Amino acid sequence: MKHKNLVDKMTLEEKAAILSGSSEWTSREIKRLGIPAIFCSDGPHGIRKQAGEGDHLGLNPSLPATCFPTAATIANSWDPELGEEIGRALGEEASVQEVNVLLGPGLNIKRSPLCGRNFEYFSEDPYLAGKMAASYVRGIQSQGVYACPKHFAVNSQELRRMAMNAVLDERTLREIYLTGFEIAVKEGGAKAIMTSYNQVNGTYANENNHLLKDILRGEWGFDGIVITDWGGSNDHVQGVAAGSNLEMPTPGLDSAREILAAVESGKLSMEALDECVDTFLDAVLTLTADKREKNAEFDKEAHHKLARKAAAQSIVMLKNDADPIPILPLKEGTRVALIGDFAKTPRYQGAGSSVVNPTRVETMAEKISEYPLTYLGCAEGYRRTGEQDEELKKAALDLAASADVVIYCFGLDEISESEGLDRTHMRIPQNQISLLEALVKVNPNIVGVLSAGSAIEMPWHYCFKAILHGYLGGQAGAGAMLDVLTGRENPSGRLSETYPIRYEDTPAFRNFPSTEKNSEYRESIFVGYRYFDTSKVRVQYPFGYGLSYTEFTYSDLKVTDQGAEFVITNSGGRDGAEVAQLYVGAPNERIFRPDKELKGFAKVFLKAGEQKKVVIPFDDKTFRYWNTKTNAWEVEAGEYAIYVGANVADIRLTEKVQVEGTTEEFPYAPEEMPLYFSGIVQDVPDDQFEKLLGTPIPSGKWSGELGVNDAFCQMYYAKSAIARFVYKKLTQMKVKSEEKGKPDLNILFIYNMPFRAVAKMTGGAVSMEMVHGIVDAVNGHLFRGLKKIVGGYFRNSKANKAYEKKLS
Repeated sequence: MKHKNLVDKMTLEEKAAILSGSSEWTSREIKRLGIPAIFCSDGPHGIRKQAGEGDHLGLNPSLPATCFPTAATIANSWDPELGEEIGRALGEEASVQEVNVLLGPGLNIKRSPLCGRNFEYFSEDPYLAGKMAASYVRGIQSQGVYACPKHFAVNSQELRRMAMNAVLDERTLREIYLTGFEIAVKEGGAKAIMTSYNQVNGTYANENNHLLKDILRGEWGFDGIVITDWGGSNDHVQGVAAGSNLEMPTPGLDSAREILAAVESGKLSMEALDECVDTFLDAVLTLTADKREKNAEFDKEAHHKLARKAAAQSIVMLKNDADPIPILPLKEGTRVALIGDFAKTPRYQGAGSSVVNPTRVETMAEKISEYPLTYLGCAEGYRRTGEQDEELKKAALDLAASADVVIYCFGLDEISESEGLDRTHMRIPQNQISLLEALVKVNPNIVGVLSAGSAIEMPWHYCFKAILHGYLGGQAGAGAMLDVLTGRENPSGRLSETYPIRYEDTPAFRNFPSTEKNSEYRESIFVGYRYFDTSKVRVQYPFGYGLSYTEFTYSDLKVTDQGAEFVITNSGGRDGAEVAQLYVGAPNERIFRPDKELKGFAKVFLKAGEQKKVVIPFDDKTFRYWNTKTNAWEVEAGEYAIYVGANVADIRLTEKVQVEGTTEEFPYAPEEMPLYFSGIVQDVPDDQFEKLLGTPIPSGKWSGELGVNDAFCQMYYAKSAIARFVYKKLTQMKVKSEEKGKPDLNILFIYNMPFRAVAKMTGGAVSMEMVHGIVDAVNGHLFRGLKKIVGGYFRNSKANKAYEKKLS
């Protein structure tokens, strides 16, 4: 142990207490020994330190901070150097605001386009997500602040996220859902990890020995702290035993008493407790010992410029028809009409715990006068909340008819994407589509400016001459978009996720979100482009896709044992950047594999006419797969295809390489799993899924009485009429907030929250005994429940006072 002397000085009560939070954002200090508290804050794309009373949903106002583009946006830059630059800025702002641990970046894999929090995550591909996350981590931690990648692991949906069990095979777990975290830990050096709410194969992530001990600390050598998501602890004793160091936010001393009882009974060894405390103390002392002179403020203007640069380099040009010449970039003096509510009130960040109070926000309507265009005006055109408004529509059509070019600002509104809420479809609001279809009748020259944090269906794409996708561009996104529209910036963003033609084409279509307790990952490793490319399902826009104002040619591919080298030439007339992507195709004889998997990339800037040699090295992930028979990373022998291209569907160069294998033991019998070997995995039957799992499919049915780990939304099944009434009121409030066009985050959190979380988030006012009483009442045992609630209240208050006395 690094701090054995200090640990030995601590009482058992102090050791137990320090492993849980004392307030919404702070750990517990031990004044007797001079052990300070540390401060955590949300901030995947901007610091959210609340000025007053804290809450984890961003309901109360926070201090002004730079709102950078979200992770889904920055991933489109395919630029780790940019990610590290943003990370440094985030770390600097965190340091100025005296934040010790920044809760981000988000590393969940985009299993389905419908996940309501996809805007906060990088990609459907774990390699790209991991590389970008590692860059953020390096940047944040360079400022003396710990980065905390989240949510570890397999947290793919918002619906009942705290009461859901992810059921998947070990290979899928390793290759798809853990690889990004592995890169963030090994290459980024992450010093903190946040566990997810859900169970993974029947065990909650925060107490999962396989995830935390075997893999995170054992295989990856992680020596930092593990923090629960807010209210995400199930069994604190099991969590400590597994190596989880901090239970957040405010479970009070009931959790500490659980630790005391476990040590006294022998359920938890003193050695395990001391090790957990020592690891946490190392983080506390490291974070609070930094005596570097801190700035009183950060450079708001410099960070705003960085936010604009980041947004510009992440914009993806999806379309730019040459009819007869491309409409973009807009020529000087072009008569332009701005249409759409998003032009005046931009959609620049998502909803939930990551909401930032920006230092300023640009709008296209305000910024457009700074550009050499003839600006005719701006019309709202549609109501943001989805209602049809004929007057707004008519005003927009009148303005559009007089313009050379219409810039139509549209996309997903706030209620469509939010923490705590999954989307139910991939469509944009119908009133936006209706306006678009009317606009094209009065003016065919329409340029779409799309704002959305996740993939959408685009059957109306033919209405546009050009489409620029800004995703959620942060506080400076409007200026960045105008820079690209007018040619000051050449678009160089490439999609970090696939855009399917329709939702029903996606691989997890039949299994997302889980309708009961279990979420079955029957699609296995065939997530995103791995599925579309292998099963030959047509898509709207493929993974890695994006256009430029110039052209790039590829040549002279050479492949060695060390990697691939080739030449890229800017053969067009403008300076620009290309994202060269390296994919590997495996033999696919004894091990089912996608046709192509991303194994490297490089963003290369070239002046017009310039050419550069690009080298993309192979690494330990280039040829590996997880072998569930040998329980190890292995390499299948055979001839591999090395593909270099502009996106997964636009391969420019191909070479073959012979690779030696590492084992002759293979886990699969192809004849028993034909759908997995074909890659057509939308309708995997039970027998093939069980062969994949290696175990019978666990039952996910809800039956009998509700328990402490069931969510409030499951009170639909409650025997108590009062509980069913509460469920009905919660549902009505949830629907009402959705109708207003703004999600009520508090209602969404409660709706998906398990009963046990009440004890974890009330500062010690509610004990687990009282929670069991609440559950008894919900199940129709009113008097038994009231007895536990009332008696538990007095016992808890008395026990808290006695414990506080020992800590004072």
